[in-house]
Amino acid sequence: MTRINSWIVILGVIGSLGLGNLSRTMATVPLSPRIASYTMDVRLDVNEKKIYGREVLTWVNPTSHPASDLQFHLYYNAWMNERSSWLSSTRYARRAMAALEEDDWGYCDVQSIKLLGETPVDLTPQMRFIQPDDGNPHDRTVLQVLLPQPVQPGDTIQVEIVWVSKVPRPFARTGVVGNYYFIAQWFPKIGVFEEGGRWNCHQFIQTEFYADYGVYDVRLTVPTGWVVGATGKEIETVDNGDGTTTHRFYQEDVHDFVWTTSPDFLVFTDRFEEPNLPPVDLRLLLQPYNRDKKDRYFEATKIALRYYGGWFGAYPYDHLTIVDPAYQSRSGGMEYPTLFTGGTRWLAPPETRQPESVTIHEAGHQFWYGVVGNNEFEYAWIDEGFNTYSQSRVMSVALDPPILHRRYLEGLFPILFPDIRLAERFDGADAYDGFRSILKSDRMSQLSYRYGPGAYRINSYNKPALMLRTLENYLGWETFRKILSTFYERWKFRHPRPQDFFSIVNEISGQNMDWFFEQTYNSSNVFDYAVDRVIHMPYEPTRGWVLQDGELVPLSEVQRDTAAADTARMECFRNLVYLRRWGEAIFPVTVEVVFTSGDTVVERWDGKERWTKFEYVRSDKVEQVVVDPDRVLVLDVNRTNNSWKRQTPARLASWKWASKWMIWLQHKLEFMAFFH
Repeated sequence: MTRINSWIVILGVIGSLGLGNLSRTMATVPLSPRIASYTMDVRLDVNEKKIYGREVLTWVNPTSHPASDLQFHLYYNAWMNERSSWLSSTRYARRAMAALEEDDWGYCDVQSIKLLGETPVDLTPQMRFIQPDDGNPHDRTVLQVLLPQPVQPGDTIQVEIVWVSKVPRPFARTGVVGNYYFIAQWFPKIGVFEEGGRWNCHQFIQTEFYADYGVYDVRLTVPTGWVVGATGKEIETVDNGDGTTTHRFYQEDVHDFVWTTSPDFLVFTDRFEEPNLPPVDLRLLLQPYNRDKKDRYFEATKIALRYYGGWFGAYPYDHLTIVDPAYQSRSGGMEYPTLFTGGTRWLAPPETRQPESVTIHEAGHQFWYGVVGNNEFEYAWIDEGFNTYSQSRVMSVALDPPILHRRYLEGLFPILFPDIRLAERFDGADAYDGFRSILKSDRMSQLSYRYGPGAYRINSYNKPALMLRTLENYLGWETFRKILSTFYERWKFRHPRPQDFFSIVNEISGQNMDWFFEQTYNSSNVFDYAVDRVIHMPYEPTRGWVLQDGELVPLSEVQRDTAAADTARMECFRNLVYLRRWGEAIFPVTVEVVFTSGDTVVERWDGKERWTKFEYVRSDKVEQVVVDPDRVLVLDVNRTNNSWKRQTPARLASWKWASKWMIWLQHKLEFMAFFH
């Protein structure tokens, strides 16, 4: 092994690209550590639906520990057969595979691997498949290669890998349908060697991806006339004269590379320009039948770049590719460095927010996935949850709420209900109410790939979005925006963990919020505060005996001023307000009490006990009680019990009669069911 200085590697890349491309391909200063860089030469055979590839990986050991082996992800082997861990995971086990034909499956077959240097070493005999997560001997998504000698800390090696990938019918956002290819997680990709001397290279089970940043220089050979979109910029196109064309894409400081090709794409370009933010060239690859969505795709992308960039930090690249996925390709709504896929319907009026919603979400991933490169195998919520929260906030500011619509005739034709605006999606957790609330299915702190049935989506997307919205409400938007922008700036092109975010929250807010994260992150308990009951009663003087000067005397004989005060209060009411904490989780709440006179009293309850009481002796009665009137605690799973309103006699009578009729009906149905 020889130490290769980073500047020599960079000069070598410059030489291979040619000086003419220097200004548009090389960053002045590297944005990332550039630990794993790839040079690839790839050919797509559309008749065989196979990718023939050769890659040279340049890898730097970034730790203080020697690396005695290399470990690679072979994601396409998740669709090699039904025995893979991906197809037997809790998230995908129910998928029907009986209809799949032999040509529908996929794989990644590494044919050779060689350690480059003065004397190249064939490492092919040292290859073996390992299963570090579940021990499934049939799973081939992680390849281990033993090295002849360890890579010492700070040293650099180069490895050449030759492989063939069979492109499957669409699985998990990758594959081929018709003449549309979307190729994601398709090449032998090295894992992350972490401090402590261990590889973080999980099997592909039920989560997404994790990789180090580097430089990608990729040549893609496809049929002539086919449009290609990929991570990075296209810097060279060569017609090979044999019915194929090679497209060369180059990108620095990214942790993945994805590409797509089809002869049907319509290509459009636009440019994002906003004061105080760097410009971004936009390229849209659009399906012909979605041509009417062109401007909406561009505008939604600009909205994301504008608000994410202004709130959290600027998009660091000068280009971005938007892909409109083919019908039934299953590649929509996915993010990759400098490229994302949208998604829409043939008939999708602007009021439905398609493709706006998915476009803003996936463009937003360029920040929380592309720049802040967390470990999605273990902490998917740092990306998905952050982005779901951010998308929700952007849409609430930049767009009107969508209107209610329903689709008919196999989903082709929408019927709009323009008078019904849909509520903000993450304005509350009401949908997760009940004894068996899905919020209880697993704690967020569980590693993502180990989430139980149904827990991945709720703990990666919805619950963290509600958690972040609650933090914003509790700390205030300006404080929380500063927290997120600090997190973005401090951890861009790095691999943050949950505690890194929690520490920034405490630092910027000036408060110790560990009590909050202990409940929302380390626990699956739910929040539920309620108005239990409100009681009115006439005020009556206190009666009985009292100890005075060592003797028990009747209260009626005590000081005259007390009796006078009691007399003055005879026309008053005692108002008793009882509140409950039905959930296990604890959060301080505000309570708003409104009286018939119009007076309002605002109370503060720390929410720790199971119940509390507020008492008011006044000449008027309590008209209304609302717990958390400002909806700070959007994690409250039942907002319907957060308020109480005094019933008028007429309304109260109608409720009583309705209740009696409902009880009678219930008894009638139970009686009839008995004889069924």
